[in-house]
Amino acid sequence: MGFMDKDFLLTTDSAKHLFHTYAENLPVIDYHCHIDPAQILENHEFSDITEAWLGADHYKWRLMRVCGADEKYVTGDASAREKFREFCRLLPLAPGHPVYHWCHLELRRYFGCELIIGEKTADEIFDICGEKLKSLRVRDIIKESNVKAICTTDDPADELSSHTALKADTSFGTVVLPAFRPDKSINLHKGDYPEYLQKLGLAANIRIATLDDLLAALENRIDYFDAHGCRASDHGLDCVNGEIPTQKEASAIFAKALSGGISQSEQDAFASFMLCFLGREYAKRGWAMEIHVGAERNVNAKMFSRLGPDTGFDAVRDGHSLKTLHKVLDQLDRESLLPKTLVFSLNHNDNLTITTLTSCFSQGGVPGKVQPGAAWWFNDSILGMREHMERMASVQALGNFVGMLTDSRSFLSYPRHEYFRRILCGYLGDLVEGGLYPEDYETLGRIVQNISYYNAAKFIGFDLK
Repeated sequence: MGFMDKDFLLTTDSAKHLFHTYAENLPVIDYHCHIDPAQILENHEFSDITEAWLGADHYKWRLMRVCGADEKYVTGDASAREKFREFCRLLPLAPGHPVYHWCHLELRRYFGCELIIGEKTADEIFDICGEKLKSLRVRDIIKESNVKAICTTDDPADELSSHTALKADTSFGTVVLPAFRPDKSINLHKGDYPEYLQKLGLAANIRIATLDDLLAALENRIDYFDAHGCRASDHGLDCVNGEIPTQKEASAIFAKALSGGISQSEQDAFASFMLCFLGREYAKRGWAMEIHVGAERNVNAKMFSRLGPDTGFDAVRDGHSLKTLHKVLDQLDRESLLPKTLVFSLNHNDNLTITTLTSCFSQGGVPGKVQPGAAWWFNDSILGMREHMERMASVQALGNFVGMLTDSRSFLSYPRHEYFRRILCGYLGDLVEGGLYPEDYETLGRIVQNISYYNAAKFIGFDLK
């Protein structure tokens, strides 16, 4: 087998048949990412491969740092070519790392280049990609990737001007919708919370002084997002560990936070209250809710003060991050206001908890209404994805899985969907070859297509013609 050839990760005849027949040419739905919609609107042109590849990808930054790169080659003032050379010099030190595979997939899919990335090929690759990028802009990348729908990540106070303009642009065939990310409204313990309330209040035209004001402002912005086509929310929480307080108790916590400080238990309780409030609003509008937990963020204080968040200094949170999630889900279910929900944890040890917990909340006619999200972040690897699929298959119905997302700030990251599909077909092929599932390609092919594309379209509620 050649290096990353057409049968990369497909080690059985069944896997090869499933991928090449059913998965390979399917479109992509990227239902959660962090790309900038303004760059789609303006059809951004990258100056070079360093900007396109390394400019906002903390996966690559992190890998460079652990290989000993000086920060000047990561986020510093080294030239674009110097940064790319350093990245290429270090990447061969990471056999088995998903970034190693992603980069070679991206190099082949977008630039038609099959060179092996390394110190000796860095300059040639830099020049090949630079020439190609003269005619490969952001919309070209999306079109070549066969992306049918994208959900960006947007704060409730955002004006969504880029989304408004994109909706009016009939020349672009990909649906680009906002996703509601209200983390800043929940994080009472953050030092900039009062300033954020002012920003949110201006957007909603409400002066926020009480919890009632905050809830009214959020409902206002939810309506605004709904009018702009929003179909999903997203929550990046440290954990869901708080008991659900009454609204009176939550109001007292809110007032205490504005006048001084609150304890961790009070912050946890407030977050649980807000998840219930927001979940109700999502259910009323038919939105899906995504909950991400288990990240220990910004653990390097020195680098956080220098570079800020989301720059490659986060880790997996140790311990239980989902202690009271079942109470939130149960409360919403008892009110018949439980939205379709995806739960992601950065800690793979939570997989069985999430898979069994979400299985407790079902609804007739809605397959997989509450389910685990895709293997996330540090679990976006062969090992992590395979383990995630096996865990789901062992206690849920794998065929309901809504599949892959990029969760990326890079427009070149769509081959991660191909990576996922190859691993999926590899797993299902092993079941067939091992006598654990019949050689029923009609059924298996439908499962592959659903997980790769159709389940996400239906779950999020995209109106794709």
